[in-house]
Amino acid sequence: MSGHSKWSTIKRKKGANDAARGKLFTKLAREIQVAAREGADPSANIRLRLAVERARAVNMPKDNIERAIRRGAGLDKDAAEIEEVTYEGYGPHGVAILVECLTDNRNRTISEVRRAFTRAGGSLGEPGSVAWQFTSKGYILFNRQDEEGNDRGIDPDEVFMVALEAGADDVEISDDAIEVYTARTDLAQVSQALEEAGLKPDQSELIMQPNVTLSLSPEESVTVMNLIEALEELDDVSKVHHNLELTDEVIAQLA
Repeated sequence: MSGHSKWSTIKRKKGANDAARGKLFTKLAREIQVAAREGADPSANIRLRLAVERARAVNMPKDNIERAIRRGAGLDKDAAEIEEVTYEGYGPHGVAILVECLTDNRNRTISEVRRAFTRAGGSLGEPGSVAWQFTSKGYILFNRQDEEGNDRGIDPDEVFMVALEAGADDVEISDDAIEVYTARTDLAQVSQALEEAGLKPDQSELIMQPNVTLSLSPEESVTVMNLIEALEELDDVSKVHHNLELTDEVIAQLA
C-alpha cells in the first residue's frame, strides 16, 4: 500500500500553487462543516478533529476553520446544506473506483463525475456495484523524509510497538514511509497513543482499503490515474478510492 503514501506526496507537491490551495481550502471547509454536525468540539468528535488537523497541515486560516465549524454546528443560519454522497464505478481496464463527494447540488455533482468517467473510457455503476471490494480502515502515515529528502529521525520500531499495543491491525514500513492500519473504530485511540508517545503523524484519516489490488502495466496504470486525478480536481469530490496497485514504476511516471 506504500503507493498510497507516494501518491499523497505527489498530490501535495502539485497542490502547492495558490489556485490549488484555494480549491483545497474549499474542500476542507466542506469536510469540517459536515463533521461538525456530530459536535463542534474537536476533542470529543474524532471526525472533526481529523478534518481540522488536515486543514491546519496545509496552513488553512484559523478564521476559515472556525467559520466552517460554526456552519456545520448550525450557528450560521445562511450556510448551504452540504450532503455526503458516494458514487461507484469502473475506470479503464476494470479498475474499481469509489468517489466520495460533499455537495450542495447532487445533479451538478453526478453530472461532473459521470463526465470524468466517460471521457476516460470508464463508467458509473449502481450503488453497491463496487463498494463490496473495499473495507473501511483507519490509516495513519509517517513520512520518513522531509520535502528536501532529509531523514526525519522517526524510529519505525517505536511506531510499530506503540501502534500495535494501542490496537492497530498492521504496520507497514518502507524506506520512505511508515503506514499504520487500524479498524475503523480504533483510529482515534491509536492516533492518540502515537501522539502521546511524541510521534506526530503526517496524515490520519479513514480510507476505503481495497480487498484485492489490480496490477496493470505502467502505461495502463497512467490512464487510470489520469481519471483519478481528474476526479480529485472536481470541486465537489473529497476523496477517491481505487484498487489499482501503484508500483514504483507507475509512481515515477506520475511524478
